Amino acid sequence: MFRTQFSKNVWLLGLISLFADISSELLYPILPLYLKEAGYSMLALGLLEGIANVIAGVSKGYFGHQSDVLQRRSVFVKWGYGLSTLGKILMIGSPDLLRIFSGRITDRFGKGIRTAPRDSLLSMESTPETRAAVFGFHRGLDTLGAAIGPSLALVWLWWMPGDYSTLFTIAFIPAVISMLLAFRLKEKKVNTQVNAKSHVGFFSYFNYWKTSHQSFRKFLFPLMLFALVNSPDVFLLMALKEAGFSDTTMIAVYILYNLLYALLAMPIGVLADRFGKIKIMLFGVFLFAVCYAGMAWMNSLAAFIVFFAVYAISISCLESVAKAVISTIVPSHERGQAIGFYTSVNSLGVLFAGAWTGGLWSMGGPQLVFSITAVVAMIAFFMLRWNASKI
Repeated sequence: MFRTQFSKNVWLLGLISLFADISSELLYPILPLYLKEAGYSMLALGLLEGIANVIAGVSKGYFGHQSDVLQRRSVFVKWGYGLSTLGKILMIGSPDLLRIFSGRITDRFGKGIRTAPRDSLLSMESTPETRAAVFGFHRGLDTLGAAIGPSLALVWLWWMPGDYSTLFTIAFIPAVISMLLAFRLKEKKVNTQVNAKSHVGFFSYFNYWKTSHQSFRKFLFPLMLFALVNSPDVFLLMALKEAGFSDTTMIAVYILYNLLYALLAMPIGVLADRFGKIKIMLFGVFLFAVCYAGMAWMNSLAAFIVFFAVYAISISCLESVAKAVISTIVPSHERGQAIGFYTSVNSLGVLFAGAWTGGLWSMGGPQLVFSITAVVAMIAFFMLRWNASKI
């Protein structure tokens, strides 16, 4: 079934993301433990992740714009995964903060280079009738890697307790596989005439908001508000910790969430193509608000598992479907800018959400934070519903 529906490039891009995410997510949950054991503070870790994600977020828009100017996508994908593999190499060895910082920055910069051009390539390999399914399929394999990675780390630390450094070497293996697969991508030539000498400043893609079509702005505005309360998943996991559950339970729930997300991403994409992408997104935003409202007041393990399942469904209805909508409502020669603008703004919004969430958490705990998140998410729901009729 899948072989007849998806092209070779879609399969390749899915497998590339699968192995890349196995590599990244294998390290993500153990990096704080690794640095803490080496004597570094949580402030150092926070600055490391904050700077790395800002670089990734801002560069997504720039390189998306560049791929539009050059009308070439695969070269950015190849360089992006190549740099991420180099980042994994830099982190192998003793826990030196400068080396870890350099590796993490290189890894995230690689992500910034490849994301928008990769998504543009995915849109080229689909039709409006299959676009959400293609993005959902890719997201499903990507998220499957996010479940396999922490599982491998959990098994390794159960077998070799405290041996964090070897995991950096293990993570290098799937990173190399993803890079080698990336070099098998073949890009279709397009006939669009472009000025390859056009100057693209690093922040010039932010001007796209002014020049973009009105339907793009109406679609994106509610999502920008939503991004301001879409804090990192680590806060949902910390709610488990504050409720008294163990680190093992926390990691197990995170793996369960990623597995469910991976299984749901493509089927929900198919439903979005069949019944309407905006309708599925509205359902996702509504479930997101329900999830946060529920987690604000529930503290039993069964309730947490149910709401993490609801959260998995809601996120499956949002990110990949949003990219499918953007790919449909903007011209093909602007997709890199449009998707890059969306992913950059989303990344910066998540950074802001993490900052205010962390600040309020210390004053009012998860109840206050999650209640505010639920209320703002419902406002974004009604804004998107209102604007949908004008898109």
